[in-house]
Amino acid sequence: MAIHVSLVGRKDLKGEVYRQLRAAIRTGQLRPGEHLTPSRELAQALAVSRSTVVAAYDRLAAEGFVTTQPGAGTFVSEGPAHAKREARRRSDSVLRSRPVWNAIELPTAFDRPARFDFRTGIPDASLFPHQAWRRLVARALRVAEKAERVYQHPAGQFSLRSAIAHHVGISRGIEASADDIIVTSGTQQALDILARVLLSPGDRIAVEDPGYEPPRHLFHSLGIRVIGVPVDQHGLVVDALPDRIRAVYVTPSHQYPLGVTMSLTRRRALLAWAERNDAAIIEDDYDSEFRFGDRPLDPLQTLDTRGRVIYVGSFSKTLLPTVRLGFVVAPRSLRLAIQKAAFISHWHAPTLTQNALADLIESGEFARHIRRANRIYRDRHEALVNAASRVLSDHLELVPSTTGLHVAALARTASVKQIDTVFSRAAQADLIFHRLSAFAIGGSPRAGIVLGYGAIPAERIPEGLRRLRRCFDS
Repeated sequence: MAIHVSLVGRKDLKGEVYRQLRAAIRTGQLRPGEHLTPSRELAQALAVSRSTVVAAYDRLAAEGFVTTQPGAGTFVSEGPAHAKREARRRSDSVLRSRPVWNAIELPTAFDRPARFDFRTGIPDASLFPHQAWRRLVARALRVAEKAERVYQHPAGQFSLRSAIAHHVGISRGIEASADDIIVTSGTQQALDILARVLLSPGDRIAVEDPGYEPPRHLFHSLGIRVIGVPVDQHGLVVDALPDRIRAVYVTPSHQYPLGVTMSLTRRRALLAWAERNDAAIIEDDYDSEFRFGDRPLDPLQTLDTRGRVIYVGSFSKTLLPTVRLGFVVAPRSLRLAIQKAAFISHWHAPTLTQNALADLIESGEFARHIRRANRIYRDRHEALVNAASRVLSDHLELVPSTTGLHVAALARTASVKQIDTVFSRAAQADLIFHRLSAFAIGGSPRAGIVLGYGAIPAERIPEGLRRLRRCFDS
Protein backbone atom coordinates (compact mmCIF):
# COMPACT_ATOMS: atom_id res chain seq x y z
CA MET A 1 0.00 0.00 0.00
CA ALA A 2 1.40 3.44 -0.94
CA ILE A 3 2.01 5.68 2.07
CA HIS A 4 1.38 9.40 1.80
CA VAL A 5 4.56 11.49 1.95
CA SER A 6 4.40 15.24 1.32
CA LEU A 7 7.48 17.04 0.04
CA VAL A 8 5.76 20.21 -1.12
CA GLY A 9 7.71 23.21 0.17
CA ARG A 10 10.29 20.98 1.91
CA LYS A 11 14.08 21.27 1.45
CA ASP A 12 15.61 18.32 3.32
CA LEU A 13 14.08 15.64 1.09
CA LYS A 14 15.91 12.64 2.56
CA GLY A 15 15.11 13.80 6.05
CA GLU A 16 11.45 14.42 5.24
CA VAL A 17 10.94 10.96 3.71
CA TYR A 18 12.61 9.40 6.76
CA ARG A 19 10.71 11.47 9.34
CA GLN A 20 7.29 11.00 7.76
CA LEU A 21 7.73 7.23 7.35
CA ARG A 22 9.01 6.95 10.92
CA ALA A 23 6.00 8.94 12.18
CA ALA A 24 3.66 6.65 10.22
CA ILE A 25 5.25 3.62 11.88
CA ARG A 26 5.20 5.10 15.39
CA THR A 27 1.52 6.09 15.15
CA GLY A 28 0.43 2.74 13.70
CA GLN A 29 -0.49 3.98 10.25
CA LEU A 30 2.12 1.52 9.01
CA ARG A 31 1.66 -1.72 10.96
CA PRO A 32 4.20 -4.44 11.85
CA GLY A 33 4.85 -6.68 8.87
CA GLU A 34 3.43 -4.21 6.36
CA HIS A 35 5.26 -4.00 3.04
CA LEU A 36 6.71 -0.58 2.20
CA THR A 37 6.42 0.74 -1.32
CA PRO A 38 9.50 -0.34 -3.34
CA SER A 39 12.09 2.44 -3.36
CA ARG A 40 11.97 2.85 -7.12
CA GLU A 41 8.16 3.25 -7.14
CA LEU A 42 8.15 5.67 -4.21
CA ALA A 43 10.92 7.76 -5.79
CA GLN A 44 8.92 7.96 -9.01
CA ALA A 45 5.73 8.92 -7.13
CA LEU A 46 7.57 11.65 -5.18
CA ALA A 47 9.57 12.87 -8.19
CA VAL A 48 12.90 12.44 -6.36
CA SER A 49 15.96 10.34 -7.03
CA ARG A 50 15.92 6.75 -5.93
CA SER A 51 18.97 7.37 -3.73
CA THR A 52 16.88 9.81 -1.66
CA VAL A 53 14.39 7.08 -0.81
CA VAL A 54 17.07 4.40 -0.33
CA ALA A 55 18.88 6.66 2.16
CA ALA A 56 15.63 7.12 4.15
CA TYR A 57 14.96 3.34 4.13
CA ASP A 58 18.55 2.61 5.24
CA ARG A 59 18.23 5.01 8.18
CA LEU A 60 14.91 3.42 9.24
CA ALA A 61 16.53 -0.02 9.04
CA ALA A 62 19.53 1.10 11.10
CA GLU A 63 17.16 2.28 13.87
CA GLY A 64 15.16 -0.95 13.81
CA PHE A 65 11.95 0.49 12.33
CA VAL A 66 12.10 -1.65 9.18
CA THR A 67 13.78 -4.82 7.98
CA THR A 68 14.90 -5.69 4.48
CA GLN A 69 14.41 -9.13 3.00
CA PRO A 70 16.48 -9.71 -0.18
CA GLY A 71 14.23 -10.41 -3.12
CA ALA A 72 11.08 -9.63 -1.12
CA GLY A 73 11.33 -5.97 -0.13
CA THR A 74 11.27 -3.75 2.95
CA PHE A 75 8.84 -4.42 5.81
CA VAL A 76 7.83 -2.64 9.01
CA SER A 77 9.73 -4.23 11.89
CA GLU A 78 8.17 -6.54 14.46
CA GLY A 79 11.07 -5.85 16.84
CA PRO A 80 11.95 -3.27 19.51
CA ALA A 81 10.89 -0.27 17.43
CA HIS A 82 7.34 -1.59 17.57
CA ALA A 83 7.30 -1.10 21.33
CA LYS A 84 8.09 2.58 20.88
CA ARG A 85 4.97 3.24 18.86
CA GLU A 86 2.63 5.77 20.36
CA ALA A 87 -0.64 7.30 19.28
CA ARG A 88 -0.40 10.66 17.64
CA ARG A 89 -1.74 13.31 19.94
CA ARG A 90 -4.16 15.73 18.43
CA SER A 91 -5.81 18.66 20.07
CA ASP A 92 -9.56 18.30 20.47
CA SER A 93 -11.43 19.54 17.41
CA VAL A 94 -13.20 22.88 17.55
CA LEU A 95 -16.10 21.31 15.63
CA ARG A 96 -19.24 20.38 17.53
CA SER A 97 -22.29 18.35 16.53
CA ARG A 98 -25.84 19.63 16.79
CA PRO A 99 -27.38 19.12 20.27
CA VAL A 100 -29.91 16.63 18.87
CA TRP A 101 -27.19 13.97 18.67
CA ASN A 102 -26.34 14.20 22.37
CA ALA A 103 -29.56 12.42 23.40
CA ILE A 104 -29.05 9.40 21.14
CA GLU A 105 -27.45 6.20 22.42
CA LEU A 106 -26.09 3.45 20.21
CA PRO A 107 -28.13 0.23 20.40
CA THR A 108 -27.23 -2.71 22.62
CA ALA A 109 -27.35 -5.01 19.59
CA PHE A 110 -23.61 -4.27 19.37
CA ASP A 111 -22.99 -5.55 22.92
CA ARG A 112 -21.65 -8.95 23.91
CA PRO A 113 -24.68 -11.26 24.08
CA ALA A 114 -25.66 -12.72 27.43
CA ARG A 115 -26.17 -16.47 27.88
CA PHE A 116 -29.86 -15.80 28.44
CA ASP A 117 -30.41 -13.24 25.68
CA PHE A 118 -33.97 -11.91 25.66
CA ARG A 119 -33.24 -8.81 23.58
CA THR A 120 -35.76 -7.97 20.87
CA GLY A 121 -35.23 -7.59 17.14
CA ILE A 122 -32.51 -10.25 16.91
CA PRO A 123 -33.38 -13.29 14.76
CA ASP A 124 -31.63 -16.63 15.14
CA ALA A 125 -28.63 -16.47 12.79
CA SER A 126 -28.39 -20.27 12.75
CA LEU A 127 -31.71 -20.43 10.88
CA PHE A 128 -30.39 -18.35 7.98
CA PRO A 129 -30.21 -20.44 4.76
CA HIS A 130 -26.43 -20.13 4.53
CA GLN A 131 -25.89 -22.84 1.93
CA ALA A 132 -28.50 -21.47 -0.47
CA TRP A 133 -27.29 -17.90 0.11
CA ARG A 134 -23.66 -18.78 -0.69
CA ARG A 135 -24.77 -20.44 -3.90
CA LEU A 136 -26.89 -17.47 -4.95
CA VAL A 137 -24.23 -14.88 -4.07
CA ALA A 138 -21.70 -16.86 -6.14
CA ARG A 139 -24.18 -16.85 -9.01
CA ALA A 140 -24.70 -13.10 -8.64
CA LEU A 141 -20.91 -12.61 -8.79
CA ARG A 142 -20.67 -14.65 -11.99
CA VAL A 143 -23.43 -12.58 -13.56
CA ALA A 144 -21.73 -9.36 -12.40
CA GLU A 145 -18.51 -10.36 -14.17
CA LYS A 146 -20.34 -10.22 -17.49
CA ALA A 147 -22.55 -7.22 -16.72
CA GLU A 148 -21.85 -3.58 -17.40
CA ARG A 149 -20.27 -2.15 -14.24
CA VAL A 150 -22.27 1.03 -13.76
CA TYR A 151 -24.48 2.49 -11.06
CA GLN A 152 -28.01 1.12 -11.03
CA HIS A 153 -31.42 2.75 -10.77
CA PRO A 154 -32.14 4.12 -7.26
CA ALA A 155 -35.42 2.17 -7.13
CA GLY A 156 -33.37 -1.04 -7.00
CA GLN A 157 -32.82 -4.06 -9.20
CA PHE A 158 -35.91 -4.88 -11.24
CA SER A 159 -35.58 -8.58 -10.45
CA LEU A 160 -35.77 -7.91 -6.69
CA ARG A 161 -38.60 -5.37 -7.01
CA SER A 162 -40.56 -7.90 -9.04
CA ALA A 163 -39.84 -10.65 -6.50
CA ILE A 164 -40.90 -8.44 -3.59
CA ALA A 165 -44.12 -7.42 -5.32
CA HIS A 166 -44.93 -11.10 -5.89
CA HIS A 167 -44.02 -12.01 -2.30
CA VAL A 168 -46.10 -9.33 -0.56
CA GLY A 169 -48.98 -10.04 -2.92
CA ILE A 170 -49.08 -13.68 -1.78
CA SER A 171 -48.10 -13.28 1.88
CA ARG A 172 -49.89 -10.00 2.71
CA GLY A 173 -52.50 -9.54 -0.01
CA ILE A 174 -50.92 -6.32 -1.25
CA GLU A 175 -51.56 -5.41 -4.86
CA ALA A 176 -48.30 -3.97 -6.17
CA SER A 177 -46.12 -4.17 -9.25
CA ALA A 178 -42.35 -3.87 -9.51
CA ASP A 179 -42.84 -0.21 -10.41
CA ASP A 180 -44.40 0.44 -6.98
CA ILE A 181 -41.38 -0.94 -5.08
CA ILE A 182 -38.32 1.04 -3.98
CA VAL A 183 -35.53 -1.03 -2.41
CA THR A 184 -33.80 0.47 0.64
CA SER A 185 -31.10 -0.48 3.13
CA GLY A 186 -33.57 -1.56 5.79
CA THR A 187 -36.55 0.09 7.44
CA GLN A 188 -34.60 2.94 8.99
CA GLN A 189 -33.40 4.22 5.64
CA ALA A 190 -36.89 3.82 4.21
CA LEU A 191 -38.22 6.08 6.98
CA ASP A 192 -35.45 8.60 6.38
CA ILE A 193 -36.35 8.81 2.69
CA LEU A 194 -40.08 9.06 3.38
CA ALA A 195 -39.59 11.78 5.98
CA ARG A 196 -37.59 13.84 3.48
CA VAL A 197 -40.28 13.39 0.83
CA LEU A 198 -43.34 14.02 3.03
CA LEU A 199 -42.27 16.42 5.77
CA SER A 200 -40.52 19.72 6.27
CA PRO A 201 -38.75 21.01 9.40
CA GLY A 202 -41.40 22.05 11.89
CA ASP A 203 -44.03 19.62 10.59
CA ARG A 204 -45.55 17.20 13.11
CA ILE A 205 -45.58 13.42 12.91
CA ALA A 206 -47.51 11.17 15.30
CA VAL A 207 -45.82 8.03 16.60
CA GLU A 208 -46.89 5.28 18.98
CA ASP A 209 -46.20 5.77 22.70
CA PRO A 210 -44.49 3.56 23.77
CA GLY A 211 -42.74 3.10 20.47
CA TYR A 212 -39.61 2.24 18.56
CA GLU A 213 -36.81 4.67 19.39
CA PRO A 214 -34.69 4.96 16.19
CA PRO A 215 -37.47 6.42 13.98
CA ARG A 216 -38.27 8.95 16.70
CA HIS A 217 -34.64 10.11 16.80
CA LEU A 218 -34.51 10.13 13.01
CA PHE A 219 -37.54 12.41 12.68
CA HIS A 220 -36.24 14.67 15.42
CA SER A 221 -32.83 14.98 13.72
CA LEU A 222 -34.58 16.24 10.57
CA GLY A 223 -36.30 19.01 12.50
CA ILE A 224 -39.67 17.23 12.54
CA ARG A 225 -41.78 17.55 15.69
CA VAL A 226 -42.58 14.11 17.14
CA ILE A 227 -45.89 13.69 18.95
CA GLY A 228 -46.52 10.57 21.02
CA VAL A 229 -49.97 8.95 20.85
CA PRO A 230 -50.98 6.26 23.38
CA VAL A 231 -51.41 2.59 22.52
CA ASP A 232 -53.89 0.22 24.19
CA GLN A 233 -54.84 -3.42 23.63
CA HIS A 234 -56.37 -2.51 20.25
CA GLY A 235 -53.39 -0.56 18.95
CA LEU A 236 -52.92 3.16 18.36
CA VAL A 237 -55.68 5.19 20.04
CA VAL A 238 -56.95 7.06 17.00
CA ASP A 239 -59.20 9.34 19.06
CA ALA A 240 -56.07 10.67 20.80
CA LEU A 241 -54.48 11.93 17.57
CA PRO A 242 -54.08 15.73 17.81
CA ASP A 243 -54.70 18.27 15.08
CA ARG A 244 -52.15 19.52 12.56
CA ILE A 245 -50.46 16.15 12.09
CA ARG A 246 -48.90 15.68 8.65
CA ALA A 247 -48.12 11.94 9.01
CA VAL A 248 -48.60 8.98 11.35
CA TYR A 249 -46.01 6.23 11.82
CA VAL A 250 -47.52 2.94 13.04
CA THR A 251 -46.61 -0.75 13.49
CA PRO A 252 -50.12 -2.30 13.27
CA SER A 253 -49.22 -5.98 12.75
CA HIS A 254 -47.09 -6.34 15.87
CA GLN A 255 -46.80 -3.09 17.77
CA TYR A 256 -43.32 -2.38 19.01
CA PRO A 257 -42.82 -2.82 21.93
CA LEU A 258 -46.20 -3.89 23.39
CA GLY A 259 -46.77 -6.57 20.76
CA VAL A 260 -50.50 -5.91 20.27
CA THR A 261 -52.20 -6.07 16.89
CA MET A 262 -54.24 -3.08 15.73
CA SER A 263 -57.88 -4.10 15.44
CA LEU A 264 -59.79 -3.82 12.17
CA THR A 265 -62.00 -1.14 13.71
CA ARG A 266 -58.97 0.95 14.61
CA ARG A 267 -57.43 0.45 11.19
CA ARG A 268 -60.54 1.78 9.50
CA ALA A 269 -60.74 4.64 11.98
CA LEU A 270 -57.13 5.60 11.27
CA LEU A 271 -57.73 5.62 7.52
CA ALA A 272 -60.81 7.79 7.99
CA TRP A 273 -58.86 10.15 10.26
CA ALA A 274 -56.07 10.47 7.68
CA GLU A 275 -58.60 11.36 4.99
CA ARG A 276 -60.25 14.02 7.16
CA ASN A 277 -56.90 15.53 8.12
CA ASP A 278 -55.13 15.18 4.76
CA ALA A 279 -52.37 13.16 6.42
CA ALA A 280 -50.11 10.31 5.33
CA ILE A 281 -49.79 6.94 7.09
CA ILE A 282 -46.44 5.16 7.18
CA GLU A 283 -47.20 1.49 7.85
CA ASP A 284 -44.24 -0.47 9.19
CA ASP A 285 -45.38 -4.09 8.84
CA TYR A 286 -43.05 -5.14 11.65
CA ASP A 287 -42.76 -8.88 12.35
CA SER A 288 -45.81 -9.73 10.23
CA GLU A 289 -44.14 -12.82 8.73
CA PHE A 290 -44.21 -14.72 12.03
CA ARG A 291 -47.74 -15.49 13.21
CA PHE A 292 -48.74 -18.20 15.71
CA GLY A 293 -52.50 -17.81 16.01
CA ASP A 294 -55.54 -15.79 14.95
CA ARG A 295 -56.34 -14.87 11.40
CA PRO A 296 -54.11 -12.17 9.88
CA LEU A 297 -55.74 -8.79 9.37
CA ASP A 298 -55.44 -6.90 6.10
CA PRO A 299 -52.60 -4.37 6.11
CA LEU A 300 -53.62 -0.72 6.16
CA GLN A 301 -52.20 -0.49 2.64
CA THR A 302 -54.71 -3.08 1.42
CA LEU A 303 -57.65 -1.34 3.14
CA ASP A 304 -56.58 2.06 1.80
CA THR A 305 -58.59 3.31 -1.19
CA ARG A 306 -57.17 6.85 -1.34
CA GLY A 307 -53.44 6.23 -1.65
CA ARG A 308 -52.62 7.62 1.80
CA VAL A 309 -50.66 4.62 3.09
CA ILE A 310 -46.98 4.02 2.39
CA TYR A 311 -46.07 0.43 3.23
CA VAL A 312 -42.60 -0.36 4.60
CA GLY A 313 -41.09 -3.85 4.95
CA SER A 314 -37.72 -5.32 5.83
CA PHE A 315 -35.74 -8.56 5.62
CA SER A 316 -33.79 -7.88 8.83
CA LYS A 317 -35.93 -10.17 11.00
CA THR A 318 -36.89 -12.76 8.39
CA LEU A 319 -33.27 -13.26 7.28
CA LEU A 320 -30.52 -11.34 9.08
CA PRO A 321 -30.02 -7.69 10.10
CA THR A 322 -26.68 -7.74 8.25
CA VAL A 323 -28.46 -8.31 4.92
CA ARG A 324 -29.60 -4.66 5.27
CA LEU A 325 -32.37 -4.70 2.71
CA GLY A 326 -35.88 -3.34 3.02
CA PHE A 327 -38.45 -1.83 0.72
CA VAL A 328 -41.20 0.73 0.28
CA VAL A 329 -44.49 0.14 -1.52
CA ALA A 330 -45.23 3.66 -2.70
CA PRO A 331 -48.43 5.26 -3.98
CA ARG A 332 -48.03 6.30 -7.59
CA SER A 333 -48.17 9.99 -6.67
CA LEU A 334 -45.01 9.65 -4.53
CA ARG A 335 -43.07 7.07 -6.51
CA LEU A 336 -40.81 9.42 -8.45
CA ALA A 337 -40.08 11.67 -5.46
CA ILE A 338 -39.09 8.65 -3.34
CA GLN A 339 -36.78 7.42 -6.07
CA LYS A 340 -35.14 10.85 -6.21
CA ALA A 341 -34.75 10.90 -2.42
CA ALA A 342 -33.18 7.44 -2.57
CA PHE A 343 -30.79 8.71 -5.23
CA ILE A 344 -29.51 11.64 -3.18
CA SER A 345 -29.45 9.54 0.01
CA HIS A 346 -27.52 6.44 -1.10
CA TRP A 347 -28.08 6.02 -4.86
CA HIS A 348 -28.94 2.34 -4.48
CA ALA A 349 -28.48 -0.66 -2.20
CA PRO A 350 -25.70 -3.17 -3.03
CA THR A 351 -26.62 -4.88 -6.29
CA LEU A 352 -24.99 -8.23 -5.50
CA THR A 353 -27.11 -8.62 -2.38
CA GLN A 354 -30.22 -7.51 -4.25
CA ASN A 355 -29.69 -10.07 -6.99
CA ALA A 356 -29.03 -12.88 -4.51
CA LEU A 357 -32.17 -12.01 -2.53
CA ALA A 358 -34.26 -11.86 -5.72
CA ASP A 359 -33.14 -15.40 -6.57
CA LEU A 360 -33.76 -16.56 -2.99
CA ILE A 361 -37.37 -15.37 -3.20
CA GLU A 362 -38.10 -16.56 -6.73
CA SER A 363 -36.55 -19.99 -6.15
CA GLY A 364 -38.91 -20.64 -3.24
CA GLU A 365 -36.02 -20.88 -0.74
CA PHE A 366 -37.20 -17.78 1.09
CA ALA A 367 -40.73 -19.14 1.58
CA ARG A 368 -39.31 -22.46 2.83
CA HIS A 369 -37.06 -20.58 5.24
CA ILE A 370 -40.04 -18.61 6.59
CA ARG A 371 -42.08 -21.77 7.15
CA ARG A 372 -39.21 -23.46 8.99
CA ALA A 373 -38.40 -20.39 11.08
CA ASN A 374 -42.06 -19.89 11.92
CA ARG A 375 -42.28 -23.39 13.42
CA ILE A 376 -39.19 -22.82 15.55
CA TYR A 377 -40.27 -19.37 16.73
CA ARG A 378 -43.74 -20.73 17.52
CA ASP A 379 -42.13 -23.27 19.87
CA ARG A 380 -40.10 -20.52 21.53
CA HIS A 381 -43.16 -18.29 21.86
CA GLU A 382 -45.07 -21.08 23.58
CA ALA A 383 -42.12 -21.92 25.81
CA LEU A 384 -41.79 -18.30 26.91
CA VAL A 385 -45.50 -17.71 27.50
CA ASN A 386 -45.91 -20.98 29.42
CA ALA A 387 -42.80 -20.49 31.56
CA ALA A 388 -43.59 -16.85 32.29
CA SER A 389 -47.14 -17.78 33.32
CA ARG A 390 -45.78 -20.33 35.78
CA VAL A 391 -42.74 -18.51 37.12
CA LEU A 392 -43.46 -14.79 36.88
CA SER A 393 -47.25 -14.44 37.09
CA ASP A 394 -47.18 -12.75 40.50
CA HIS A 395 -44.75 -10.12 39.21
CA LEU A 396 -45.74 -9.65 35.58
CA GLU A 397 -48.85 -9.69 33.39
CA LEU A 398 -48.15 -10.76 29.83
CA VAL A 399 -49.61 -8.62 27.06
CA PRO A 400 -51.44 -11.05 24.72
CA SER A 401 -49.57 -11.44 21.44
CA THR A 402 -49.57 -14.08 18.71
CA THR A 403 -47.18 -12.45 16.25
CA GLY A 404 -43.51 -11.61 15.97
CA LEU A 405 -40.39 -12.30 18.00
CA HIS A 406 -41.11 -10.71 21.36
CA VAL A 407 -43.66 -10.50 24.16
CA ALA A 408 -44.21 -7.56 26.52
CA ALA A 409 -45.16 -7.90 30.18
CA LEU A 410 -46.55 -5.20 32.48
CA ALA A 411 -45.43 -5.05 36.10
CA ARG A 412 -48.20 -5.87 38.55
CA THR A 413 -46.79 -3.92 41.49
CA ALA A 414 -43.20 -2.93 40.68
CA SER A 415 -42.38 0.66 39.79
CA VAL A 416 -40.19 1.81 36.91
CA LYS A 417 -37.34 2.33 39.38
CA GLN A 418 -37.76 -1.19 40.75
CA ILE A 419 -37.69 -2.63 37.23
CA ASP A 420 -34.42 -0.76 36.71
CA THR A 421 -33.04 -2.55 39.77
CA VAL A 422 -34.18 -5.92 38.39
CA PHE A 423 -32.48 -5.06 35.11
CA SER A 424 -29.18 -4.44 36.90
CA ARG A 425 -29.46 -7.69 38.86
CA ALA A 426 -30.22 -9.60 35.66
CA ALA A 427 -26.98 -8.40 34.07
CA GLN A 428 -25.10 -10.02 36.96
CA ALA A 429 -27.00 -13.27 36.25
CA ASP A 430 -25.85 -13.27 32.59
CA LEU A 431 -29.37 -12.33 31.50
CA ILE A 432 -30.52 -9.38 29.41
CA PHE A 433 -33.91 -7.99 28.33
CA HIS A 434 -35.45 -4.61 27.54
CA ARG A 435 -37.25 -2.32 29.97
CA LEU A 436 -40.61 -1.08 28.73
CA SER A 437 -39.94 2.37 30.19
CA ALA A 438 -37.09 2.85 27.68
CA PHE A 439 -39.64 3.12 24.86
CA ALA A 440 -41.78 5.85 26.43
CA ILE A 441 -42.18 9.20 24.71
CA GLY A 442 -44.41 11.02 27.18
CA GLY A 443 -43.75 11.76 30.81
CA SER A 444 -45.44 8.64 32.26
CA PRO A 445 -43.48 5.52 31.23
CA ARG A 446 -45.01 2.15 32.02
CA ALA A 447 -43.28 -0.28 34.36
CA GLY A 448 -42.65 -3.57 32.60
CA ILE A 449 -40.26 -5.56 30.49
CA VAL A 450 -39.99 -6.79 26.90
CA LEU A 451 -38.74 -10.33 26.23
CA GLY A 452 -37.48 -11.37 22.82
CA TYR A 453 -37.04 -15.01 21.85
CA GLY A 454 -35.31 -14.76 18.48
CA ALA A 455 -31.83 -15.15 19.94
CA ILE A 456 -32.42 -17.78 22.64
CA PRO A 457 -33.13 -21.51 22.12
CA ALA A 458 -36.43 -22.84 23.48
CA GLU A 459 -34.71 -25.18 25.94
CA ARG A 460 -32.90 -22.27 27.58
CA ILE A 461 -35.99 -20.10 28.10
CA PRO A 462 -37.35 -21.70 31.33
CA GLU A 463 -34.02 -21.42 33.14
CA GLY A 464 -33.64 -17.82 31.97
CA LEU A 465 -37.05 -16.92 33.38
CA ARG A 466 -36.28 -18.69 36.65
CA ARG A 467 -33.20 -16.50 36.95
CA LEU A 468 -35.34 -13.49 36.18
CA ARG A 469 -37.72 -14.51 38.97
CA ARG A 470 -34.82 -14.56 41.43
CA CYS A 471 -33.88 -11.05 40.29
CA PHE A 472 -37.41 -9.90 41.22
CA ASP A 473 -37.33 -11.69 44.56
CA SER A 474 -33.88 -10.47 45.65
